[in-house]
Order: sequence, then structure tokens, then C-alpha cells
Amino acid sequence: MALPTSYLTSTKNLEGILNSISGAQAPEKFTTRFLESLDYKTSSDRLVIGVLKSLGFLADDGRPTQRYFEYLDQSQSGRVLAEAIREAYVDLFQVNKNAHGMSRGDVLNKFKTLSQGQYSESVLDKMASTFVALTALADWNSLPATQVPPTASDGSAEPNREVVERGDSRPLAGGVSLGGLVYNIQLILPESRDPKVYDVLFESLRRHLA
Repeated sequence: MALPTSYLTSTKNLEGILNSISGAQAPEKFTTRFLESLDYKTSSDRLVIGVLKSLGFLADDGRPTQRYFEYLDQSQSGRVLAEAIREAYVDLFQVNKNAHGMSRGDVLNKFKTLSQGQYSESVLDKMASTFVALTALADWNSLPATQVPPTASDGSAEPNREVVERGDSRPLAGGVSLGGLVYNIQLILPESRDPKVYDVLFESLRRHLA
């Protein structure tokens, strides 16, 4: 399961913290002391350090990563955050490429399924709130279309399909012929312990080839 285990107990200061980060010089290490220097001193604010690590902004030892430095460029900070979120919550985006547009309730339900009972309702609720708060601050329109996995009409992930046009209708090995077009089907299975993810993929494949 590729879901971050870090979360915020309160998201009210998240936007302010991220804005302060983008407007400040990067520290050698991002510590609670540095966070306090930005005027965020409560215990709930300190949890953002774990979230930043989950997003790949900080290394395990608190040192800023290349992604952190890219985020400091305010002309691209929204895109950088969107990429970080999609990478951190990859299982959720494999189920629904538009996960960033889901309601908190829908995100919570997906987290329940993906976590397979590992977390309490209270923890999952805070995880969902953290995800929704993060997505609201990211720029999803700036992501290249080629980085978004193809999906079925219902928003669920579907197999990649490559269309090869030939002069006749004979199918290539492992392909399907449809009116002079040959479809080579390549199914890329995501890493997930949730069987529902695979059910969605194979159901989509069956539906589109029927």
C-alpha cells in the first residue's frame, strides 16, 4: 500500500506553512526550531515535518531535497506540489486518476479500502483531511497530460492501449483486430495489495474488448 502514514491533526495552518517555506531560505535541516522561526510553534504544526518527508520534500534526516528547492520557485511550486502528492498517494491515483477532485468523504472511503483495516477511523479521517487540504493547494492543470494514466469513463484506471494501423486486418501476436486497426494490448499491473484494484483493471479490459 502506497499511502503516507504521516498526517496532520489540524490543516488550518498548512497553507501558511507552505507559503512561509516558499518565501524563506532553505535550512540545512528542516527542524522544529526552523519551523518555529516561521512562527509555527504548536505541536500540531510540527506534524508537517512528517508530511513533507512523505511528499519527498525532505530526506529522512530532515535535509531539503531537490524537490524542496524546486518548490521555492513560486512560479512552479503548485506543479511541484501536485507531482509530490500524486507520487506519495500513488495507490489512490491508480484507482482514480482524478483523486485530487474527490470529496473528503470519498477519499476516506478509498483509504479504508486501501489500508485494509490497518488504521482506526479517527486516523483515516485525519489522513483524508490532510490529502484534501494538500490537493487544494496544488496546481493540477500544469501537470503534463502524458504523466496522467489513462482511465475508463467512470474515472477508474484502465489498461494502456497502443493502436497500430496496418494495411490489412490481420492481428499482430497478442493483438485484437477491429476494422483494419490492430490493438496491441499491454496491461501494466500496479503494485497493490488491494484485490479491488486488479478487479477494476480486468473488468475494464473485458468491457472495452467485448
